[in-house]
Amino acid sequence: MRYLGLDYGSKTVGVALSDPFGWTAQALETITRKEENKLRKTYARIEELIKEYEVSKVVVGLPKNMDDTEGERALLARDFAANIHRRTGIEIVMWDERLTTVAADEVLSEAGVRKENRKAVIDKIAAAFILQGYLDYEADKARKEIINKSES
Repeated sequence: MRYLGLDYGSKTVGVALSDPFGWTAQALETITRKEENKLRKTYARIEELIKEYEVSKVVVGLPKNMDDTEGERALLARDFAANIHRRTGIEIVMWDERLTTVAADEVLSEAGVRKENRKAVIDKIAAAFILQGYLDYEADKARKEIINKSES
């Protein structure tokens, strides 16, 4: 059961992939495009990845505002996710992505990656953070269910 994580941006989509057990997320690639609304090749590449890795669920980052509201970027991310679902039929989960790009930038900085080189990888690192957050949430939920059943 593999999951694909996506960090949707105006000109890039960061992509991450889980291991076959759904425990860990790894940065996979960054899909780039010249114009924000030119998504045909982006959707085609995502479809290829879903088939190649036998993905069972896609987790798309939802860029909420710090006050928990959703702005224009969130609406665009929701449209993007809906289009993936329409094209593939695969289950889509929207996942709060607040501060994932900031966290990815900090990790790259701490790793000594020069600022001018971070742009090439930051989106796929952010996608890995989005996907890992979801995987950790699901694992925690499963642990709590096991504990609740054993206490019953």
